[in-house]
Order: sequence, then structure tokens, then C-alpha cells
Amino acid sequence: MNTSMPPVNLSVRHHVAHLELNRPDVHNAFDDQLIAALIATLAELAGNSDLRALVITGAGTSFSAGADLNWMRRMAAADEASNRSDSLELARLMRSLAYFPKPTIARINGAAFGGGVGLIACCDIAIAVENARFGLTEVRLGLVPAVISPYVIDAIGPRWAKRWFQTAEQFSAADALRVGLVHEVTTADALDASVDRVLKSLLGNGPLAVAEAKRLVERVGTRSIEAQQQLDEANASLIARLRVSAEGQEGLSAFLDKRKPGYAD
Repeated sequence: MNTSMPPVNLSVRHHVAHLELNRPDVHNAFDDQLIAALIATLAELAGNSDLRALVITGAGTSFSAGADLNWMRRMAAADEASNRSDSLELARLMRSLAYFPKPTIARINGAAFGGGVGLIACCDIAIAVENARFGLTEVRLGLVPAVISPYVIDAIGPRWAKRWFQTAEQFSAADALRVGLVHEVTTADALDASVDRVLKSLLGNGPLAVAEAKRLVERVGTRSIEAQQQLDEANASLIARLRVSAEGQEGLSAFLDKRKPGYAD
């Protein structure tokens, strides 16, 4: 892996920030450095009064493959308190994106799993290429998608969340569209044009009204940021407990060793 590469790329053009996860050699998988870089970048952008929108995407052919193997290996060996602290940072990232003060668009250029699905669910608008695949596969490791669960359930509803949280099935872009995880599916060649079309609509509206429209949905349809933080703390404790449990240790070890876990039929 090229450690000299920055974990994120950022450019701001015509009042729009373009934020790219920049770990293409591992399909933009999360580790502690990528999470910290995303949190810092979102905090910086949130204070930019000239900004009108944010587009987030992945470098290379994937949006984000979820957790990085080396990061998972470190967390599997860590104690419950360290795992809780680690999970709280991921929760902070998701919360920073979900409550970002300007409109956010997920430009889904390829596969998204685990935390990658969480990022998509945290965005206001999601546009995916037609060959993208998605998955919430944590239970295969003896874990659950705890930190991202509030946002994913908001996006797809509890019925589909119950299925995919429990079965760990992969699903297609067409399925993601059908259940509400994404708003639009397009060809790879038309992805940028589709994102630009939505940006044009956003930028043609009153920026104060757009910001208030976003806050309106949060007040009426979801949770306040304070309530979300309380939920994040409970979910971080849950995933930390599962990571150090016997089942979680077996699931993670089996995954890292590329073998079938003992609980698998």
C-alpha cells in the first residue's frame, strides 16, 4: 500500500466541495486514519460559509468496502474500552456527515459495504452506478452494524433492515433504489452528469431555505443531533461488547484467517 497517499482528496469548485475517499488499493476501506481525516475535513468544510453543497465519492472502482482488514485485526486484539473508543470515532464521522449543514450527495461509483453503506445513508441524496453492489455483512463476523444502524434504518426502513442485518445478503443497485437507500441509478458514463443535474437544482434554490429544509426534516422525521449522540454512545458500547465476545472473536478470527467460523452451518 502506498502510505504516502493522503487518505482523502478534497477540491472546492463553484461553491461545491468534492470529497474523495482515497484508498483505492483497499477499495477505500475504513481505518482510524481515514476516519480521522474525514472528521477533520467535514469540520473544516462545515465552517465554510461560501459552501453550498458537498459531494462524497470513492477513488478507483469502489465507493467503500467497509472496515480495513488491518484495522479489524488491531481491534480484534484490543480490549472492550479501546473498541468502544474506536466505535465512537466512527459514530462521530457518521454524525458529522448526517448533520452536515449543507446538502450532501453520495456519488456511488462502485461497491459499498458496511460503513460504506452507512456513509450513503448519511447523505441527503444518493446516486449510484447500475453495477454497484451493497451489503451489510457484519453478522458473518459475529457482529452487528450498530454504529450505522440509525441512518440505514432511516433510509430503508425497519423491515428491510431486519432482513439484511440478519442475512448479510448482498444486494444490487436496483434493490437499493427500490428500498430507498439510493435515489437514482445510472450508467457509469452518466454518473457525473446525474450528479451535476442535482447540483444545478440545489444551487438554484435559496441557500438559507435549503438549510432550513434540511433542518425541518431532522426535526419532524428523524432525531436531534443531541439524541443521535446518546444513541451513538449506546451503539458503540454494543459493538465493543460484541467484538470482545467469544462469538465476535471467532467470527473476526475466521474472517482474517479465511476460514469458516465455528458457528457457520
